[in-house]
Amino acid sequence: MRILVLGGDGYCGWPTALHLSVRGHTVAILDSFVRRLWDHEIGVESLTPIRSLRERVLLWEELTGDRLAVFVADLQDHQALSRALGEFEPDAVVHFAEQRSAPYSMIDREHAVFTQVNNVVGTLNLLYALRERCPECHLVKLGTMGEYGTPNIDIEEGFLEVEHNGRRDLLPYPKQPGSFYHLSKVHDSHNIMFACRLWGLRSTDLNQGIVYGTLTPEITRHPGLINRFDYDGIFGTALNRFCVQAAIGHPLTVYGRGGQTRGFLDIRDTVRCIELAVLNPPAAGEYRVFNQFTEQFSVGELAERVRLAAAPLGLSVALRNLPNPRVEREHHYYRAAHTRLHDLGLEPHLLSDTLLHSLLEVALRYRDRVRPEVILPDVDWRRPGRGRGGQTRS
Repeated sequence: MRILVLGGDGYCGWPTALHLSVRGHTVAILDSFVRRLWDHEIGVESLTPIRSLRERVLLWEELTGDRLAVFVADLQDHQALSRALGEFEPDAVVHFAEQRSAPYSMIDREHAVFTQVNNVVGTLNLLYALRERCPECHLVKLGTMGEYGTPNIDIEEGFLEVEHNGRRDLLPYPKQPGSFYHLSKVHDSHNIMFACRLWGLRSTDLNQGIVYGTLTPEITRHPGLINRFDYDGIFGTALNRFCVQAAIGHPLTVYGRGGQTRGFLDIRDTVRCIELAVLNPPAAGEYRVFNQFTEQFSVGELAERVRLAAAPLGLSVALRNLPNPRVEREHHYYRAAHTRLHDLGLEPHLLSDTLLHSLLEVALRYRDRVRPEVILPDVDWRRPGRGRGGQTRS
């Protein structure tokens, strides 16, 4: 198949492109490199020293003989996006090309507006470009479990059968997003579903849990292929951040009481889920949703597992509860369905001590690059602005 990966320079996009390439697909990457610009803007960098996309693509070709075509374009530029689709003629488009940080979207008005415009308008441009250039193409869109929030009922995979006043219907599952970023993903879902109904497009919306890890079999082929590893308070995910804190002797910072429960998955399962969705496309006009995670943990449970796994490596780790910068329930019911990808053949990599040791070893290998001052949260949902350095923007 011919597969175009939007956002292919990023944390999920780069390993996905390699995973699909090594399995015989013709893969192209489209990226504007804005994710690297955001690092400069907020004053952080990846724990791992990632090379430029050009260097990584050339190295991949040297190692495998497989060429990854690269299109430099932004989804805000509809004409450039449309040209890329027309030139490459993909059978599937994998869409990672969005601002994906909840804290970034909550910094202030400017960042909330930017996140919603970037994500919602970019996806609208993509939908129109698909209609114009390749209406039979399958859109695989990375959504988020954060669209659902934490309802006091079971979370289904996208849709909920409802009986009301003697009548029954299958309706989109109610959404309770927790940030302006998560709201942008809800808007995306509605727009994609509408475009499928309106124009007969086909799409799979993958509501993904929190991803951890940085290594896939393809990434481990050469140090120059290494993926990014974010640990800061804005782009860093919980488990990656805890492993970095353990490596440098910093207490593991648990927000609030630590009962916040979410779905999690290994980066190796992310790329496999994408492949399974691509290989099993929906019918024309169909919009479907898969919940993409393999296990669920509370934040406190996750921190305790890191603490225990760090001990055999000679790391003495403490836990510290911080005031929660987010507005969220800290103890709640959480049970989400996630069977559809398993039914397609997903064999998950569950969070074991061996896997935790491998994550800790990555953190230890690069701990000279850690900047402790960027780990703690400096964005408060209740007060626009950033706390670090006393700078506030509105």
